[in-house]
Amino acid sequence: MPSNIKPVTLLDSIALIDASHADTIVVTGSHGGRSAAGFVVDVSKKPWIVFFNDAGGGKDKAGIVGLAMLQAIGVPAACYSHMSARIGDAQDGLDHGILTDLNALAERMGLKTGMLVIDATSMLLLRN
Repeated sequence: MPSNIKPVTLLDSIALIDASHADTIVVTGSHGGRSAAGFVVDVSKKPWIVFFNDAGGGKDKAGIVGLAMLQAIGVPAACYSHMSARIGDAQDGLDHGILTDLNALAERMGLKTGMLVIDATSMLLLRN
């Protein structure tokens, strides 16, 4: 694989992220909340971008607050709708997820709400 191509990594749980996922596109079935984003914050080498399930938003937007945490450390991140893909199922998120929320870094990469996760990852891979 050419060095500029970033593979897509599917993680049903973001708790499984480690340094081997550095510079990859990570699609996780986990919610985009504070505790989930903390796993990305704590990993020594960061992914290129992370897609989370929005888990329905939750009280005080608890299901997506991790996007701001990742923005603060320079990691693009987005959430897809819990109504479009099963929580805890990264493959379903990749295949059927529809983006609902993005941090500014993800927006700068050209991602938009309403976009399918599969289309977003394909666009990123083609542009790279």
